[in-house]
Amino acid sequence: MGADLTLTERRVLEAVDEDELVETLVELVRVPSVTGTDAEAELQHTMARWYEEAGLEVDLWSLDLEGLRADPEFPGTEAPRLEGYGVVGTGQGEGRPGLVLQGHVDVVPVGDLAAWPPAGPYSARIVDGTLHGRGACDMKAGVAATLAVARALHRSGVRTERRLALHSVVSEEDGGLGAFATLRRGHHGDVAVIPEPTSGRLVTANAGALTFRIDVRGRAAHGSTRLEGVSAFDAFWPVAAALRELEERRNRDVDPLFGDTRLPYAISVGTVRSGDWASSVPDLLTAGGRMGVRLGEDPADARDALEVAVAEASAADPWLCDHPPSVTWPGGQFASGRLPRDHGLIGEVAGAVEALGGARPLEAAAPYGSDLRLYVGQGGIPTLQYGPGDVRLAHAPRESVPLGEVVHVARTLALLAARRLGAH
Repeated sequence: MGADLTLTERRVLEAVDEDELVETLVELVRVPSVTGTDAEAELQHTMARWYEEAGLEVDLWSLDLEGLRADPEFPGTEAPRLEGYGVVGTGQGEGRPGLVLQGHVDVVPVGDLAAWPPAGPYSARIVDGTLHGRGACDMKAGVAATLAVARALHRSGVRTERRLALHSVVSEEDGGLGAFATLRRGHHGDVAVIPEPTSGRLVTANAGALTFRIDVRGRAAHGSTRLEGVSAFDAFWPVAAALRELEERRNRDVDPLFGDTRLPYAISVGTVRSGDWASSVPDLLTAGGRMGVRLGEDPADARDALEVAVAEASAADPWLCDHPPSVTWPGGQFASGRLPRDHGLIGEVAGAVEALGGARPLEAAAPYGSDLRLYVGQGGIPTLQYGPGDVRLAHAPRESVPLGEVVHVARTLALLAARRLGAH
């Protein structure tokens, strides 16, 4: 431990149980808590129990889905959902929490099972100090680290002048419903840290992400006389080219915070569905995808840019000019988000890292949307991300997290909590 740590800080750090932390992460990863499923809801009840055991006062509630969807600022969802739960645990003391640690328990589907190792996506197998499985880094490692902080404060017996709050949320992967509901319920704090995977950096800004759908019409015909029809698949190509050109223009001038990120504002087509019979010319193609939102950009302006690009490409095409595609915006709608420049939280987290022997972390922006933008934009809570793992491994069969990073982040956040909350 660093020589400049107080006796109280040392007590808290000594109470971080590394074996318990790893066991918790294994248990978390073994729950297939895909967004919107029963397992997601069940895991929230487990989180509530763990919070209680860590000495926190717990608020566990069923989300009012109808009321939230009617809210003018509803962030959108993609996965079907019949229920959802919010969980907040608050530590000792009165008044507004001095620090919020937030994490989401939902994970994305596993995709092709054949692409995973034989043990499967939820095995939580540990190989050479690295834990593998769906949700390992995105972001159950971060969730386990936040719980370790609460457990350490409780186990150490220290008192704090200000309160700690842990927020466990659902539906982050498809828009941020859980974070939105938590803020709407009135749970706030002075600052927040979200331990999403950041590869050792302090992520102080996120690009946004908007889900789009483009319907392209064709004219059906028998496949043997395809020239009598117009393939919606072929008609989509000018639209696809326009999206690529728009992406190139929107990434010409980017914020230096993105560093060596090659494509901060990607436009990606993730699903393409066309035709219902192999020997028919398809008369409809539906493409679904996501569009990156620039830092500080109004999402409405981003939507307009894509709609104009599609309209211009259609106007120049012999078929599409008379049969223009439709563009709609279902699903998650992530605005961008940013911690105010030079906010004191940056130095506090960096100082905790350095006090534990680490190099001062670099400040960076991330190209993906996250709950950061809701905590900053709608909650008014200065927020950054600092967590274990590499986001490039998320949403993939190779998803994993080094256990050493999980322990390091847990200890860093425990020290941050002890300092920021006035532990004594």
